[in-house]
Amino acid sequence: MSAKSVFYQANGLKLHYLDFGNAGAPALACIHGLSGNAHNFDGLAPHLASRYHVISIDVRGRGDSAWGPPSEYNPAAYVKDLDALLTTLGIARVSLIGTSMGGIISMIFAGGYPERVEKLVLNDIGPEIEPAGLKRITDYFTTAQNEFNDLDEVAAYYRKNYPFLRSTPQAELIEFVRWAVKPDGRGKLIWKIDPAVRNMPRSGSEARPMDLWVPFARIAAPILVIRGAESDILSAETAARMGRVMRGTRVAEIPSVGHAPTLTEAESLAALRDFLMT
Repeated sequence: MSAKSVFYQANGLKLHYLDFGNAGAPALACIHGLSGNAHNFDGLAPHLASRYHVISIDVRGRGDSAWGPPSEYNPAAYVKDLDALLTTLGIARVSLIGTSMGGIISMIFAGGYPERVEKLVLNDIGPEIEPAGLKRITDYFTTAQNEFNDLDEVAAYYRKNYPFLRSTPQAELIEFVRWAVKPDGRGKLIWKIDPAVRNMPRSGSEARPMDLWVPFARIAAPILVIRGAESDILSAETAARMGRVMRGTRVAEIPSVGHAPTLTEAESLAALRDFLMT
């Protein structure tokens, strides 16, 4: 399923999203994780496009969105960008799927604008992040090599650092990683992501903690939490607490998967269809 590449202006930047069609249907926005991009949802979108107008967002500084001021790589700015996109498209109510960082953006938006969110899917993220998992991500994210000889080398990097991709067939993995890099004009491949983003977990505004239980408790939309059974980011205890804080929250645990499910696992798709398609 091919998507239309769309650029728009928001908060002084030229930002980008993918539009999978079915305009006029209820809107569903997908938001990727810390080092991801809009194409991370290419595999999921076809499963939802018959029911929803699916769009997938490149968060500022990633993918084909413009790079912004380093001081504005933080959840508050990302939420402001999401608000601007929905306003630009005339979307009054939206369902959200957020993976990891995208889930944090979605939680804050849904808590800040409860009347604007129809349904909320949080993929392997909650109001509390396990310190060991955060350290693992910070370590590899801030020390990643800057250039690669070819896509096979990029794929090898992803297999090493992203547990959920280690068993992915090579051709499928190449398709996944090719959107994360670009030619540098010297025969090498470099990251599309702004280098300043990689410094945020160590020294920027991303490092400043915020109590995510506050916006989470204000959410009015039905919530589905998808958790990798082997996740080192979202603990089973936090997922259970989310259900106690917001009664009716559904939790689907995906066996043999760490952080984060691709959402194309059979168990993920079953949970998403039951939650979103009914």
